Amino acid sequence: MNIAPLFVVAALALAVGIVAADPGREVKSIPALDVSRYLGRWYEIAKFPNRFQKRCASDTSAQYSLAPNGNLRVLNQCRTPEGEMTQAIGEARQIGSADSPRLKVRFAPEWLSFLPFVWGDYWVVDLDDAYQLVAVSEPDREYLWILSRTPTVEPARYAALLERLAAMGLDVAKLDKTPQQIN
Repeated sequence: MNIAPLFVVAALALAVGIVAADPGREVKSIPALDVSRYLGRWYEIAKFPNRFQKRCASDTSAQYSLAPNGNLRVLNQCRTPEGEMTQAIGEARQIGSADSPRLKVRFAPEWLSFLPFVWGDYWVVDLDDAYQLVAVSEPDREYLWILSRTPTVEPARYAALLERLAAMGLDVAKLDKTPQQIN
């Protein structure tokens, strides 16, 4: 058995930072988030597989806007395997100060919003200075989304982001890339 190909694959995985996560490292959010700059459309570039997006086949995006109550309105949409667009409308609220990068988000009906378990953590863990490429996760590392203002990301920028996320202990090998055909 020739192990040379396996060695090359392992070396490449280490070089790109897609080795298994270090669960001993704490997931940290960025220091501050300017919500006004975060508003608008974000295209999903990749995500950890999850149960609530199992019917999403492509063209996944999120639109953030200010709600009348001061929170954020979240409109998530994606294309199903049958080619139909589906939507989920939710709400996000910052936890802490007005520039907190830690939010809670819910997609349950508003009348259930008093229940703590309908709100999930939404932590901005990486964001470029131009607010064009972002990674969102949470303390348990169960979820990770990579979002961009454009449907595609330059490979070098994507690889650099994966390295930073792996350094946080996130298992970036679990990421599924999201096909995008919309503009």
